[in-house]
Amino acid sequence: MLLTIDAGNTNTVFALFEGREIIEEWRLSTMDNRTVDEYTVWISHLMNLHGRSPRDVSGAIIASVVPQIVWPLTRLCEDFFNCRPLIVDKAMDLGVDIRIPNPAEVGADRLVNAVAADTLYDGPLAVVDFGTATTFDIVKDKAYLGGVICPGINLSLTALHQAAAKLPRIAVEPPAHDRVTGKSTLEAMQSGVFWGYVGMIEGLAGRLRREHGNAMRVLATGGLAPIFKARTEAIDAVVPDLTLQGLRLLYERNGH
Repeated sequence: MLLTIDAGNTNTVFALFEGREIIEEWRLSTMDNRTVDEYTVWISHLMNLHGRSPRDVSGAIIASVVPQIVWPLTRLCEDFFNCRPLIVDKAMDLGVDIRIPNPAEVGADRLVNAVAADTLYDGPLAVVDFGTATTFDIVKDKAYLGGVICPGINLSLTALHQAAAKLPRIAVEPPAHDRVTGKSTLEAMQSGVFWGYVGMIEGLAGRLRREHGNAMRVLATGGLAPIFKARTEAIDAVVPDLTLQGLRLLYERNGH
């Protein structure tokens, strides 16, 4: 089995692959001070619950946008799974060119998404990832061309709640009856956040298509992707496991 680890700013996702199939997937909140022992206790407990053994893991790959946790995750792989993980960076054989002035600026998650999109779908493509930040990344002619970084929807909700004393914390969901005009403070907030993000997605997707051609398809990933896909035609497809599949493809591509 292959262990893939996608360490984001908010959550770290661990997935076990058999071939191309994800057979287990576990999520842990990202903390930059978590110890190797804490990771070990957590994942060993989950593996026992699901009848999995660390001896079954023959390889591992890590993509992280939080530099501080790469070392404990690497030690976890070495000590608990007895394998040295690959660490995603621009020096790997990605299979796509990075055509921006400073390739080191690109987050590992965005590179992985670009690799997965280029390998699994016909381009040109824009990948929208609804994470801590909402990102758009462009893949065209076997090359990563850059993209857009926007505040994530949950960050926006937190900022709104913290900055305005009378505004409550709300969940991300479409307003009742898909109405834009809110009839209460709660409805107005839901409408502003939800339809505001739909407008952002549609506006950016339209501008990116004008830059890169109307044939460009928009793929969406991340937990909130299905909610937005149901309310806009700007997103062509939702691919929930795009990042994890990209990690699998990179592991296979780099000689393993």
